[in-house]
Amino acid sequence: MNKNSKTDYLIPATLIFIGLPLLFWALGDFPRRTVLKESISILFLLSYSLMLGQFFLGRGNRSIVKRFKMSTVLRYHKVIAYTIVGVFLVHPFLIVVPRYFESGVTPMEAFITVITTFDSLGVVLGLIAWFLMLLLGITSFMRKRLPVKYITWRYFHGILSILFISFATFHAIDLGRHTNPAMSIYMIFLAVSGAALLLITYTKMPDKLEVRAND
Repeated sequence: MNKNSKTDYLIPATLIFIGLPLLFWALGDFPRRTVLKESISILFLLSYSLMLGQFFLGRGNRSIVKRFKMSTVLRYHKVIAYTIVGVFLVHPFLIVVPRYFESGVTPMEAFITVITTFDSLGVVLGLIAWFLMLLLGITSFMRKRLPVKYITWRYFHGILSILFISFATFHAIDLGRHTNPAMSIYMIFLAVSGAALLLITYTKMPDKLEVRAND
């Protein structure tokens, strides 16, 4: 495949999933906090946007299939996914890290408050998303050891991904410090588009799923 053809895809993808979130953050009228807090926020913001990008790293995306080998796409899909899962697994702990450098509530007290505030819809949705993501990561890592056919796992993986991103999106919009209207529209649009692409692949292009389990 022509190198320029790959570049023509990578540049827009980078702008959409990395450039736009950073632009919304930079231009947003948000109260600026310490460098540590803003760095953690940016980490979560980019991790979330790259997680949305995972929906487009598949066989349903004809544009990427034409430019890259599917084995290469799947390899990057796995690397990005496991990295993001790692970030989000420690998400509840990272948000209280700044407490170590502040007076008042201790990090442990802040952490317990965060995970036990069940009267907040955003917190409840976040906890559900966290457990779904944990299940998503475990079943992906243990795929070859699960007593199910590969095609069955693919459907389960896809539906679980849609459920996770749905809860995670509403959690981010409800509690995110940087989710102004522009950022919220960006999140919802990519989440809906990605989920729709996945469902179309599963319903109208089942042949795209017939691949070797070793891919």
